[in-house]
Amino acid sequence: MWIYFIIAASFILIGLAVHVFKWYFLIAGYNTMPKEKKEKVNTEALGRLMGFYSYANGFVFLVTGILYALDIKIGMTPAMVFLGVSTVYLLIKAQKYDGNLFDEKGKLRKGAGKELAIPLSILLVTFLVVAVIMFFSSQPTQVTFLEEGLQVHGMYGEIYAWESIEEIELLETLPNIEMRTNGSALGSHLKGNFRTTEFGAVKLFVNGKIPPFVYLASNGKTVIFNLEDSQKTEDTYEEILRRTR
Repeated sequence: MWIYFIIAASFILIGLAVHVFKWYFLIAGYNTMPKEKKEKVNTEALGRLMGFYSYANGFVFLVTGILYALDIKIGMTPAMVFLGVSTVYLLIKAQKYDGNLFDEKGKLRKGAGKELAIPLSILLVTFLVVAVIMFFSSQPTQVTFLEEGLQVHGMYGEIYAWESIEEIELLETLPNIEMRTNGSALGSHLKGNFRTTEFGAVKLFVNGKIPPFVYLASNGKTVIFNLEDSQKTEDTYEEILRRTR
């Protein structure tokens, strides 16, 4: 819960520093410009844009933290989506205040297109990578019964040897998730490493809207997963029981 408030405070403090106190050296890109190029940047407008961007994101994370404190767990996905969209807007809008790229009438200066090509290309590639990750994160978990163990597929998947499985249980509800440490949280789709109140560090491959969930303890590690429908999850649980008896 506190991570949301920390992020919110960080955004708001950055917004105040740039917008109110005019610490423009905190703006990435501007602080490394030669003096002659800095003189052509509308720092006041850029600082105001950066400030509003920071305030908006700080507010979104603050609301997310408050909802979490009220036990309304919407996850970090909405805040991250807002952060991504607002960041794209910021990067595009900020170019308008760079007099090295645009003239007083807002028209692109001759040759400036080449300077814009690299950051725009990086932005495009980043969004494509994020889109691919989001697509695979929203796909149902798949498992395979191998001779040596159970294979959970996906970016964070691995093989759990039959002899290493120390405990197995069918859960009707997920444990209380305190934070995501390394993974994706796309709505009810949770994949990767998370910290929970009941089990500590766990690896999740779940759609939280489709109980039950298979809980496995293997070599001191905890993994919880479910499949695309309840019946398949229950069948998989029974097969694991049979193979580990």
